[in-house]
Amino acid sequence: MQYNDTPPASLKKGLKARHMTMIALGGSIGTGLFLASGGAVAQAGPGGALLAYAAVGIMVYFLMTSLGEMATYMPESGSFNTYAGRFVDPAFGFAMGWNFWFNWAVTIAAELAAATLLIKYWFPDSHSGWWSLLFLALIFALNALSVKGYGESEYWFAMIKIITVIVFLIVGVLMIFGILNGETPGFSNFTAGDAPFPGGFLSILGVFMAAGFSFQGTELIGVAAGESENPRQNVPRAVRQIFWRILFFYILAIIVIGALIPYTNPDLLRSDITDISISPFTLVFEKAGLVIAASVMNAVILTSVLSAGNSGMYAATRVLFVLAKEGKAPRFLGRLNRRGIPMNALLMTASVGLLAFLGSLLGDGVVYTWLLNASGMCGFITWVGIAVSHYRFRRAFMAQGRSLNELPFRARWFPFGPLFAFVLCIIVIIGQGADAFISAQIDWAGLTAVYLGVPLFLLLWFGYNLVRRTHVIPLHEVDLDTGTRTEH
Repeated sequence: MQYNDTPPASLKKGLKARHMTMIALGGSIGTGLFLASGGAVAQAGPGGALLAYAAVGIMVYFLMTSLGEMATYMPESGSFNTYAGRFVDPAFGFAMGWNFWFNWAVTIAAELAAATLLIKYWFPDSHSGWWSLLFLALIFALNALSVKGYGESEYWFAMIKIITVIVFLIVGVLMIFGILNGETPGFSNFTAGDAPFPGGFLSILGVFMAAGFSFQGTELIGVAAGESENPRQNVPRAVRQIFWRILFFYILAIIVIGALIPYTNPDLLRSDITDISISPFTLVFEKAGLVIAASVMNAVILTSVLSAGNSGMYAATRVLFVLAKEGKAPRFLGRLNRRGIPMNALLMTASVGLLAFLGSLLGDGVVYTWLLNASGMCGFITWVGIAVSHYRFRRAFMAQGRSLNELPFRARWFPFGPLFAFVLCIIVIIGQGADAFISAQIDWAGLTAVYLGVPLFLLLWFGYNLVRRTHVIPLHEVDLDTGTRTEH
């Protein structure tokens, strides 16, 4: 198949530089930071949590620079499956595309289920189904209007999250040095008891694996590149923001939490989406004397959850559209309406969100946890695919005698970057079910939910390979020309 820059029916280039920057900045700021960070500090101590999140942050930085190099050279809305199919093997691209679609389509349902839990903070006796329907209709409408509708909504969703984190960090620093509430705890909690590493290596490893989920969503910048007005300028700018966001938001937030709240505080370990009143952010704000902290944080986390669902709807729809255009999904899913929206792909993706309605039948928390486990592994598989695709892309580039000066954006530290990210992702994938084996009785149902994505991915990959008789593309035959674009 040939890739043309201006096909008869093409997606509109409606994402501006400010949209791309906010998609990058807000992509992974959500429940992982607002909620899971407390459990990380409780499990591994302030030092262990800091070390685990820093390691994952470095891995994500390398992954995003790898993706940025490919996305600026060849901006495609179906970037993951397109790059995998072009630089590795068409069967690998087929599996990557459907894996990514499943990941985000199921994430929509999981985020809708989470939103119903959050809304019950104010309306405890309300029916989950109606809230799921309302939130699903909202994110569907934002995606059905135009690509600008998605970009603008994500801009403001991200702005709310970023402002909240900045206020939290300012308040936290003032409290650490005794400027706000008179106490001067400093960093004594980092050395109290067995801190900073009370649980040793195994606890750090457990947090390291959980931290990977917190950063999922940063790769959306690759999907958005295909509808950016100027990807060769906007994508590198957004990718560069990722490192500073990781450093500023996650690392500093964990330092503030670890300094102000002892890791032995039982509320930290219980920080989850079913009880927003014990979010580490809420605990810090309440310690500062902000009595309405719980309500404010509940509203912020609700916007974060809706933002994740909104992004999932956008990304899954675009990848499904590209799969159809490449002949890897039913052709009707590749049609665009007059506004440049792949409406059939959007409808199919939204229908998966209806799974959230199971929350009203089986219990909200049960459905949310199961859906999250089922989709989480797929995100790590996507990251492995990005690392492999970039490694093959750069090797093909050199094998064909191309100059690196042709690359609008160059990922540093090649080949260390993609190889480092690949190895860490594999470790995370293998170790996801470690807790089930350590416990006295193996939780086979839990293990199935956690690892389900791996055999499904392999089945798609090898199944397509057998049917279409594809093979790994030799480096000298990798297509490095079609789909590229020169921006002025």
